[in-house]
Amino acid sequence: MALKGTLKDFGIGDILQLIGQQQKTGTLQLDNKDQEVRIGFRDGHIIKVESITRKRKDLIGAMLVRAELITETQLDAALETQRRTLKRLGDVLVSSHALTAERFQSMMQLQATETLYRLFTWKTGSYEFIQEPVEPDAEAIRPLRAETVLMEGFRMVDEWPVIRKSIHRDDLSFERVKALPPPREGEEGGELGVIASTERRVYEEIAQGRDLRKLVDVCCLGEFETCKALHNLVRGEFVRVVHPEGTRAPAPGEERLVSKVLGAVGRVVATMGVLAALAVVVSHVALADPERTRASTGFADAAVQRHVSDAQRVRIESALEVFRLERGELPERLDALVQAGLLGPEELRYPWREEYYYRRVAARQFVLLPPLR
Repeated sequence: MALKGTLKDFGIGDILQLIGQQQKTGTLQLDNKDQEVRIGFRDGHIIKVESITRKRKDLIGAMLVRAELITETQLDAALETQRRTLKRLGDVLVSSHALTAERFQSMMQLQATETLYRLFTWKTGSYEFIQEPVEPDAEAIRPLRAETVLMEGFRMVDEWPVIRKSIHRDDLSFERVKALPPPREGEEGGELGVIASTERRVYEEIAQGRDLRKLVDVCCLGEFETCKALHNLVRGEFVRVVHPEGTRAPAPGEERLVSKVLGAVGRVVATMGVLAALAVVVSHVALADPERTRASTGFADAAVQRHVSDAQRVRIESALEVFRLERGELPERLDALVQAGLLGPEELRYPWREEYYYRRVAARQFVLLPPLR
């Protein structure tokens, strides 16, 4: 399978979907300016993640120190032993009882997933997939399904704008306001506004002098999960934000007023406006070249197909949002959008022959991608 190009034409989501669904084995290399990441796949599962240009602060030893799992002295001693014996850093730290093997493994896993999820923020760059045998490293991560990484990545992209409204600076500190409610049986997190084990973990680590950067380090949950937990705690008024001296804090009730103005009715109106605007755009494209529009593949040129597909995906996503606002949850299948009168049957394929790939992963979360061709 020859797979090479730029991220403008074929996004990271498309690449992961293709490799995962076709269960390919090989190495995916991604380059973006001064960043280079290599991902090893075996039968469609991610078994290796390497950041060739990883900064010093992102090295596993530095992560362990910042997380307060080991001290600088312990790290220096372990690195000296590693140089003399050529043993792996993890083996040296575990044998010296600086930390457990399980703890080191979990931090290696966190390092890998943080590298992967940052790829979803790349807007430009190049990629190349080479089919070749891939063997896991000695300090191997647990295999990750490409589809799972894909869904988590898109969930982060979708939720970040909401989270950043309250957690908008790295130098913010936090202060506990009231106690959390007792845990409930079967308590699960994963959604905005929910208080669960992740929020409890972050709540316990809040202390004077710990800003957002330090909380991300010591919680060992990753940047996104830590920020989302803080957002939920602030929204539930269990925690308040402490702004650095000399910076402006939002006026009392300011965020709440904005939320009311942009409530459910406002979202429906805005969404319908997007649907109408995209309908005009797509109709103009179709009228400009009716012969191509009537063709079974929609457009002959791949670049044009991708451009039109990006607009069409926004249209489908807008229809999904309207459906959710009206029904309280997302549909199980895209066909429901046709039955609800939000889209026509042909729009679930336009400009492709096959339907778009859609999967509902929660009441408010979904994955939508172009079909494999």
